[in-house]
Amino acid sequence: MSKLSTRLIMLLMAFMAMSSTVWAQDFEAQPQADTITVKSAKMNRAIKCTVVVPEQYFDADLQEDQYPVLYLLHGADGSYRDWPKKANLDDLASNYSVIIVCPDGQDSWYFDSPVDPSFQFETFISKELVEYIDTHFRTLRSPGYRAITGLSMGGHGALWVGLRHPEVFGSCGSMSGGVDITKFPNRWKLDKRLGKYEDNKQVWADHAVINLVDKIKPGQNIIIDDGCDDFFYDVNMNLHKALLDRKVKHDFTIRPGNHSWSYWVNSLDYHMLFFAKAFDQAQ
Repeated sequence: MSKLSTRLIMLLMAFMAMSSTVWAQDFEAQPQADTITVKSAKMNRAIKCTVVVPEQYFDADLQEDQYPVLYLLHGADGSYRDWPKKANLDDLASNYSVIIVCPDGQDSWYFDSPVDPSFQFETFISKELVEYIDTHFRTLRSPGYRAITGLSMGGHGALWVGLRHPEVFGSCGSMSGGVDITKFPNRWKLDKRLGKYEDNKQVWADHAVINLVDKIKPGQNIIIDDGCDDFFYDVNMNLHKALLDRKVKHDFTIRPGNHSWSYWVNSLDYHMLFFAKAFDQAQ
């Protein structure tokens, strides 16, 4: 082999190695999860959120594709970091071709507090955050392609926001949700959001998910579950019975488990499948 041929082969091999390195660097530079900050005009402050996009979101051949969105809420004393730490949201987003948004709900219970103007999270989730996500990401911008669910406080919040805003969320769910806050008047900073229970019983009743049943409009996809050893078991059973009495269609499951991350991570798989079917039906 001539020296020229050898040199050409070496140059070709070097080029291929460089190309592979650049490709790897480009791929690694596209993490699926990112932390964003969204300004709330209603609360006059910024709220952090984690957004997880499917791996295929970055595919150069799929840049016209749009995706449904799941809003995934954390529980009391939690943050926007909880779900990404505990569950493999990257794989779930990719497997179901969905964008997952985890907002920092703080200890808000996800309603607009009547006593604290700095805690107006129903407006933030249902309007300000949705508008931001739809503006900055390639989303399918109709209720049929949006779902909201969460655990514990976030289960209450997802049903509260979802059921009160069917024009925004076509599907909603709850895992181990505290769906009747009137049964727990001295827990989880609820008095800071609604005032003391003894002095504001009607306000508390007005902000309990279980009292929304009469106002639910037909057409939404609803999924609710709880563990048989969960301290919210009774209130979830009561909600299930109230929905049955009023013939509100919903999926309801009691499975082994308690108020724990092992239960919620497992439950999320069922919620993802439920929402995926709803998104397919919206097409």
